[in-house]
Amino acid sequence: MFFALTSDQQEFGAAVRDYLAERFDLAAVRTVVENPSDDGNPASLWRAAGEQGWTAVTVDEEHDGLGLGLVEAQVIARALGAGVAPGPWRGTVLAADAIRLAGSDEQKAAWLPKLAAGEAVGAFTTRGSAATGLPVVEYGALADVVVAPAEDGLPGLALITGATASPVGSYDGTTRLASLDGWTAEALPGTTVELQKQLTDRATVLVAADLVGIAREALTRTVAYDRERTQFGVPVGSFQALKHALADLHVGVTMAEHAALYAAHAVDAGLDGAELAVAVAKAKSSDVALQATAAMIQFHGGIGYTWEHEAHFFYKRAKRLAGQYGDVAVSRERIASLTIGA
Repeated sequence: MFFALTSDQQEFGAAVRDYLAERFDLAAVRTVVENPSDDGNPASLWRAAGEQGWTAVTVDEEHDGLGLGLVEAQVIARALGAGVAPGPWRGTVLAADAIRLAGSDEQKAAWLPKLAAGEAVGAFTTRGSAATGLPVVEYGALADVVVAPAEDGLPGLALITGATASPVGSYDGTTRLASLDGWTAEALPGTTVELQKQLTDRATVLVAADLVGIAREALTRTVAYDRERTQFGVPVGSFQALKHALADLHVGVTMAEHAALYAAHAVDAGLDGAELAVAVAKAKSSDVALQATAAMIQFHGGIGYTWEHEAHFFYKRAKRLAGQYGDVAVSRERIASLTIGA
C-alpha cells in the first residue's frame, strides 16, 4: 500500500515553509534566541499563525476552525521544526484539542474560536497538576488558558486561567518556559482515562514531527555545506566516510518522517496499533534528530561549534524535545511492553 501526504497536505506544509523562508528566517530566529528576556513570541509570526490557519487546524468548523486532523497538524509542526520557529503554536493547538474533545459546550464556545484565530494563547502540560503546581510550562507566561492534569497521578484535566508566571531558564532559546501558580481552575468534564492518553499521544506526535523537521533541515544544510567546503582541493562531501555517514542519516530521517506521519494517521483513525505507532515515531524522531544535529555541528568543521553559526539552534531544540513525552530509552521500553509484554 502506498502511504503519503496528499497534494493538499503537501501544499499546506509548503506554505508554512515558504512563509518562514521569506518572512521569518534564521536571522529572525537569532533575534529571539539572543534576547531571552523577551516573550519569545514575535508578533508578526503569531499573527501569521492565526491568519493562515495554523492555530485553527484541528478546531471544528462550527467554532471557526479548519476541521482538519492530526496529520495536517504534524505537517505544520514539521515545517516549524525545520525553521526552528519560536512561539506557542503547539501548546495552543493541544489546548484547543483538549477543549474540543473534553470541554463543555460553554468552554468550547468561550475558547475555541479565540484559540483558532490566535486571539488567545494556549498551553498544554502533563507535568505537575492544578492541585499541586505546574513547575515548567512552555509559554506559560503568555498563555491565556492552560490545560493540565487536575490532580497528580489521577485521571482528569483542568482548565487553568489567571495564573501568575515565573520565568524558568532554558538552554534552547527558541522557546520560553515558566512555572505557574495562583490560578483559577475548572474541570474539563468530558475527560476520561482513554481521552487523556489520546491527548498525550497527540502531543507526542506533534513533538515527533517537530523533531523530524529539525533532523531533515539539519541534514539538508549539512549536505549543502559539504558540497561546497573543500579540503585538499576537493569538496569534503566527496570523501567516502562522510558520504556513508550522511547516507545513513538520510535513511534514518526518512524512516522517522514516515513513522511520524503514520502515527498521526493512526491516532486520527483510532487504529488499534496507534499507541505503538506513537512510541515508534517518538523513538525514531528523537534518535535521528540528535544524530543529525550533532553531525551538523561536526561536519561543518570549526564554524559549526561557534555561536555565530545556526547549528546550535537545531541541536539545542532537538535536545530539549527529545526528552519530552519519553526520551529514546523510555519510548523503546514502551515499544517492548506493547509488542512482547512487560
